[in-house]
Amino acid sequence: MSIYKKILGSQFNKLHPKLQKRYAFSNGAPFIAKGTMKKIQRGPKILYPIFLLGTKCKLLFPEHGTNIPFTITNTPLIGPNGEEQIHWERTFYFGKKKRYFNALMSFDSKRNLIKDYLGEPSPLYSDLAFIVSSTGDLKIESRKQRLVLGKVEIPLPKIFQGLATVTEKYCEEKDVIQISVDVRNPLIGLIFAYEGEFNLDDME
Repeated sequence: MSIYKKILGSQFNKLHPKLQKRYAFSNGAPFIAKGTMKKIQRGPKILYPIFLLGTKCKLLFPEHGTNIPFTITNTPLIGPNGEEQIHWERTFYFGKKKRYFNALMSFDSKRNLIKDYLGEPSPLYSDLAFIVSSTGDLKIESRKQRLVLGKVEIPLPKIFQGLATVTEKYCEEKDVIQISVDVRNPLIGLIFAYEGEFNLDDME
């Protein structure tokens, strides 16, 4: 059973069937898709050094724009302690330049949430909550976050957090999954955001 079935329980069956297929990982094979980001935004220029540093750990990047091609690959893995993991690789193509927004997720059964280590190597950890809407869409919200310094993890006060809201929904008319990601800080406001869609050819 995938970590997403575990976190959602009976709610998993309320997802749109295409989203169920996307998150089931029933045969253990990676999910691979490609699409276009209609818009990629970043926060104020004062954050530019952080975005540039983020390229070193495949987390953030300074580029932004419209109609950016991208690919997404979700790969099931087994971690060192035997827990099921899902590796997320999101690659954005700015001309010949590739940028990444990667993560490694696993299921915390004691706290009933998804653990999300962002970047490679990961400088940031976030608890994730998964919610299914009445229309079968999937909403993901980040909760408590920690700064990761090697084996040491330091809880971050909310004032220093970048809280993310992710929505995925299936569009019948276009036969695509539409995705939006919005990351904000209580003081600065927008840090990073994108919205786009990817086709389902590799799911059939």
